[in-house]
Amino acid sequence: MRASSTLGMTCVLVFATMVATPAADAANGKAAKAQRAAPVVAVVPPRPPVHPTVAAKSLAQRAQPAVALPLPPPTAPRPSATAERRPAAPAPTLAATARAAQPQAAASVIPASLRTPIRPSARIGGGTPILPVAQTSGLSCVPFARMATGMNISGNGGRWWHNAAGIYQRGRVPERGAIMAMPGSGGMHLGHVAVVSRVLNDRQIEVDHANWGGPGLRRGQVLRGALVVDVSDRGDWSAVRLQVGHDRTQLGRTYPVQGFIYNRPLTGETLSVEAPRFEQLAAIAE
Repeated sequence: MRASSTLGMTCVLVFATMVATPAADAANGKAAKAQRAAPVVAVVPPRPPVHPTVAAKSLAQRAQPAVALPLPPPTAPRPSATAERRPAAPAPTLAATARAAQPQAAASVIPASLRTPIRPSARIGGGTPILPVAQTSGLSCVPFARMATGMNISGNGGRWWHNAAGIYQRGRVPERGAIMAMPGSGGMHLGHVAVVSRVLNDRQIEVDHANWGGPGLRRGQVLRGALVVDVSDRGDWSAVRLQVGHDRTQLGRTYPVQGFIYNRPLTGETLSVEAPRFEQLAAIAE
């Protein structure tokens, strides 16, 4: 009898468990769905209050522009002991310097040292006026110089410097209206004369002359504003290079210069002469 009761109670408990389990699972599922559907709320702890002065300083610091700090200067590398013991390079000899300068001296283009403007001297300006000469061809250097200056000097171009002694003032400084006298040399055996039309600086002038050869020039043609560069060692215009043809950047070979004859007679009297239209006294220059 007692065993039957125990068995009956066990059956009742099993049945109750089987009935309660689905109901519990359904309740748990509903609770999980409700938990997933609910919004997640993050709990943020409250920030401590900030003092107004501290907040203002923070805003001012963020408003200031960024300043780039200067970099320290580079430190030169310290020479090693091997470099300190290395012997210095020998100084170039005079012969080596002369050989290095030969290509530049032989070139016909104006050297850079002569193209650089030189500080004008106090002598620039003044001089004497130049007379207009309408004839532009069929002239040698001597009759053109007479027409342009009115100076009465006899002989060919190579004799003007000596024949002007005692008649006109002479010197080594170029000025407007003066005659640049060149002696005979090389292929220019009769010499040459040119009228200084403008003084550019202590080493450069412009001249008007006739019968000077060059590309684009005919025999007996007048060339105005030709560049002349002083290439003498002492800067005394004893050696010059003249413009070749119409190109101002091209200079010919070096020619000697005797000096400049000024259109100021020593006697104080004004001398003038009217030269013929053509007088072939000087051979064409190179």
